[in-house]
Amino acid sequence: MASSFSPLQVGRLQGLRAQLLRRYEHRTLVSCLSGLYGCRWTRERRERRERRERRGRRGRRERSRKQPEDCCCNKLEGVCFALLVAAFCLTLVFLYFWGQAKNDYNDFDWFTFSTLGFWFPWSLVLLVVAAAFFTYVTVLMLLAVCLLSEGQKLYLHWSHKIGIVVSLTFSIVATAVLSDLWSKELTTLLLSFQVTAPFLHVGGVFLLTALSWPVALHFFRMTSRVRGGLILGFYLSFLSVLYLVPLGLYSPCIKEVGTLGPPPALIGHRGAPMLAPENTLMSFEKAVETGSEGLETDVTISVDGVPFLMHDQTLRRTTNVQHVFPNRTNMAASLFSWSELQSLNAGAWFLSSDPFSTAGSLSAEERLRAAQQPVCSLQAFLQLAAQTEQLVIFDLYRPPRGHPFRDTWIQRTLEVIHNESSINSSQVLWLPSDLRSLVHLSDPSLQQTSGSRLPPEDLQRNNILRLNLHYSDMSTQSPSAYSAGNVSTNLYVVTQPWLFSLAWCSGVQSVTTNNPQLLSSITAPLFLMSPEEYNLMWILTDLLSLLLIILFFIFHWWRERGLAFCSGSKVSLDNGTYSKFKTEMSDIWSVSSINSQAERTSNLATVTQH
Repeated sequence: MASSFSPLQVGRLQGLRAQLLRRYEHRTLVSCLSGLYGCRWTRERRERRERRERRGRRGRRERSRKQPEDCCCNKLEGVCFALLVAAFCLTLVFLYFWGQAKNDYNDFDWFTFSTLGFWFPWSLVLLVVAAAFFTYVTVLMLLAVCLLSEGQKLYLHWSHKIGIVVSLTFSIVATAVLSDLWSKELTTLLLSFQVTAPFLHVGGVFLLTALSWPVALHFFRMTSRVRGGLILGFYLSFLSVLYLVPLGLYSPCIKEVGTLGPPPALIGHRGAPMLAPENTLMSFEKAVETGSEGLETDVTISVDGVPFLMHDQTLRRTTNVQHVFPNRTNMAASLFSWSELQSLNAGAWFLSSDPFSTAGSLSAEERLRAAQQPVCSLQAFLQLAAQTEQLVIFDLYRPPRGHPFRDTWIQRTLEVIHNESSINSSQVLWLPSDLRSLVHLSDPSLQQTSGSRLPPEDLQRNNILRLNLHYSDMSTQSPSAYSAGNVSTNLYVVTQPWLFSLAWCSGVQSVTTNNPQLLSSITAPLFLMSPEEYNLMWILTDLLSLLLIILFFIFHWWRERGLAFCSGSKVSLDNGTYSKFKTEMSDIWSVSSINSQAERTSNLATVTQH
């Protein structure tokens, strides 16, 4: 039996079509957007008042809108919008770059300390400023996109124009300066993509999919096919590149199930410097308590031949030398005698500077102990490692010219290891490259460790069992190639969980870290996915995006085609704006009237029969 629509159902369908075809006016919303973007609150109120006086009550239905074929702005505003887009992209890039550089904030802050002479967490200040500029520019971008979606012309206020130029200048200058002074951070940025790229791809596809709505709207409204073709071509080109980005993506954390090795062992960098003053016994004890399997430090030799722990060339940063020996503040640490070093405080600075913003987590007893930490000797450090069965690795600084132990610094260090401590030589990862062959002959049990990436053959020839590399040298091929030659790899300094996860997936055997208390609690890499799972996520994301974009374009094509058809009959224009579709609404009311009349006639006939 063939089904047919009743006149009322036809009228309802036509009403639904009329609702879809109608261009709705969001006068209050547009007024708010224009006010925020162009600070045109007074002008908007004056225009509305004039409209009401000119058109009476009918003027409240719609506000003036640009003709569909008009350009969205004049040339000056077009340049400002282009600068806004550039500022958005560059502030986003810099914020992402500086956010991923968090692993090295402490190094940056101490670099500024050595330059300016006073301590301040400039890394966090730079992060807050970058986030503020990005938020500001992003809000302006959203306002501009919303205004374009509502068919409005862009009029950016002069104060916002200045703000955009300032944001753009900040991003360019900050990126250029950091790239020049801190070029290794560019490698950090590239490494971060191996973890974040899959998620950035999904976010980028989602963003471009949402932008397809205003792009389709303006493409079908434009009478200039050339301008519309350029906009559509640029959009589709960028979309196609984004869809195919995963073809060039590499991540060691995309690997087959069951191929992930054990987590890297943790070596405390100068102990646990987030929980206690660096290179003090308290710091090394904290590292042992938090699960470290090794301890890293820096060794120099006093003027009277006592090896002690100190990273900097001077004592200014980590002791109170400026109060005890004010005239020797900038003197090399190795030119002090051991008795003079013992008179210094090596812990109070940690509480006052709070370099990692973690001093507040210490108990009152721990704070008191930290404030009383002395300079630590190599002998005390080795004894602690021997008692806790920790591996040790240290940089050994050669004293300056004129120092009594200038030429015998290695022999003096070996004497402490062999004669003044109970540590087993096999626990020592010997890093100094000077006189390596002689050191190996004198004590073959020392684990020879190289700070340079050399071919596996050269490492074996020099009896080197370990590599100690900066994390920027990380690659998947190196750990596996060195492991085949019985050479393990240690990376320094790894603090952030994402970088630790990347080292884990790359097959690194150990990492030196400032943050053993956090990394020891990580039970699995933050991002781990099989190639099949990632391909499925990639294909589904692209297909869903493509489907939505096609639906958006089809809808706007059908809608603008229907508007053009209706405007050729009884639909009128008022100041460049389509009005309500009276023709279709009249048809609906006509059908409804016929049905009502038929119903009344039927009821009257029934009453007459009774």
